[in-house]
Amino acid sequence: MMEAIKIGLEIHVAIPTKTKLFCSCNAYNEQEPNMSVCPICMGFPGSKPMLNAKALEIAKSVANALHSDIAKTISFERKVYFYPDLPKSFQITQLSNPISQGGFIELQSSKKIRIRRIQIEEDPAKILHEEDYSLIDFNRSGRPLLEIVTEPDIFNIDELKEFMNELKSILYYLGIDINTELKADVNVSNQGERVEVKNITGLKDMINAALFEIKRQEAARASGAIINKETRSYDGANMITVSMREKESDEEYGIIYEPDLGEYSIKNLPIIEPTYTNKIAKELAEKYSASEKLIIEQIMFDKNALQLINKFAGTYKINIVISAIEVLKRYNKTLDDEKFEALLIAISKNVLINSETINDIEQGKTIETSSEIDESLIDSAINSMLLENKQLLKDYVNNPKVFNFIIGQIAKKYNASPKYISTRLNILLPKFVAGK
Repeated sequence: MMEAIKIGLEIHVAIPTKTKLFCSCNAYNEQEPNMSVCPICMGFPGSKPMLNAKALEIAKSVANALHSDIAKTISFERKVYFYPDLPKSFQITQLSNPISQGGFIELQSSKKIRIRRIQIEEDPAKILHEEDYSLIDFNRSGRPLLEIVTEPDIFNIDELKEFMNELKSILYYLGIDINTELKADVNVSNQGERVEVKNITGLKDMINAALFEIKRQEAARASGAIINKETRSYDGANMITVSMREKESDEEYGIIYEPDLGEYSIKNLPIIEPTYTNKIAKELAEKYSASEKLIIEQIMFDKNALQLINKFAGTYKINIVISAIEVLKRYNKTLDDEKFEALLIAISKNVLINSETINDIEQGKTIETSSEIDESLIDSAINSMLLENKQLLKDYVNNPKVFNFIIGQIAKKYNASPKYISTRLNILLPKFVAGK
């Protein structure tokens, strides 16, 4: 079946090395503009690039994690074009012999979004546009980038969101900072020519840009207008795309072999083993009869959460462990194993967890469990509240949010766990609503 909407991505990932791709300048320090520069990354005549081996290791690890066919040897090309952020008028990249080709990311539906190729390239400088002039900061020039190019296998926004989250999770567990300028060019085709939307930062803007393009192309087709093959930019303030130019082909760039860099063998470079959180969440859910969705929400971008689940889920119920992890995130805390276990014990005894409780645990104080609430006492409290407040029951029928108000009132009075009260309230409240 031919899909109407096809989305392909060209994702640019910052490779986390100490130095730049072809020189020894610091790659990610936050210095004043044009302080982390040298003749190589400034493109001075006669300067020669020197390849960063660590960047190759990280790139190879990503390729391996995405099930890509890794090359034994790689080479580089010059992508020739003029722009103020590129003083030597070419960008060193890969085309004919990239680090890997093929590969995929598997969605939860078992559909595989294919990877076309993965390549390494240098980042251009940064242009800062002011009112009537522009400035160029070369601190970014020459930073190592990894470009991941997909096939147009994404057919809707849900698949786009899931693909990007899974990719970001894989990168995160490989030690790559997914918050460092993760950019993408989004290619959208809605039964017509492919339109490329350039340099979108962040998943939210990627989704909004794709949604706008889908609707724009659909409206154009409905009116009989021609959808041109073009490059567009994304206006985040107005959530629209704007035409920039007709789409260039690779031939128009004038790509030539990079004579200052030879071929490099990468077959003996080490790799970092990947972590697939979707697979792990499924296995944990089956092992402990728990919610797969709840587990993936905790571990997708949190290595510490995964370690805590693996360490304590065999001793405590996994829902208790997840509740404790949620508490740590809510209060932005980190506890060692002994204190985390104290938190687990408190939660399992239905103690109300608030900032005061967390502070006591941090200081190694014994948590008073005299506030433990048995089922009969909670039930009695719920029954009394509903019998004495007939209006409360009527309010609940018209507004389900009253449910949370009842929980809050009982939790405050009895210092009991809101989650525990919620469980009992879910059982008792329908009986009151039914008048039994």
